[in-house]
Amino acid sequence: MDDNTAMNDNKVVSVSKVIDATPAAIFDLLADPARHNLFDGSGSVVGARSGNPERLSLGARFGMDMKMGIPYRITSEVTEFEENRVIAWRHLGHHVWRYELKEVEGGTQVTESFNWGVARFPPFYEWMGYPDKHTRNMTATLERLGTHLAG
Repeated sequence: MDDNTAMNDNKVVSVSKVIDATPAAIFDLLADPARHNLFDGSGSVVGARSGNPERLSLGARFGMDMKMGIPYRITSEVTEFEENRVIAWRHLGHHVWRYELKEVEGGTQVTESFNWGVARFPPFYEWMGYPDKHTRNMTATLERLGTHLAG
């Protein structure tokens, strides 16, 4: 883990769920930016922009079309990548979205984390209520991830 993805326990929220799928199947979905809108629980990921890599890797950059009230575009960079185990990315604000996969009885425990402690201006995220909002969104994301992989 580099300085940009270092965990700050005071500024991280996480949600975990056991999903009935292999770490490889889950990681393949997470590493494919063209499919992020399939499992996004926030409703803000509209779709992937053209020119993205087919599969993410450490240092890869990928763009998404987004919508939170108004449409916008965002480019993220992969900051952690351990095949079938960990993937994380950040964008301009430098907050980090991270997925950790661990094989357990019954499938894979997936933990999604939102770390705003490494952001350029952490108080902004608190003023906007993002830690609470993102906890709800991450719960929905993991539900959608499980539903998508079951189908």
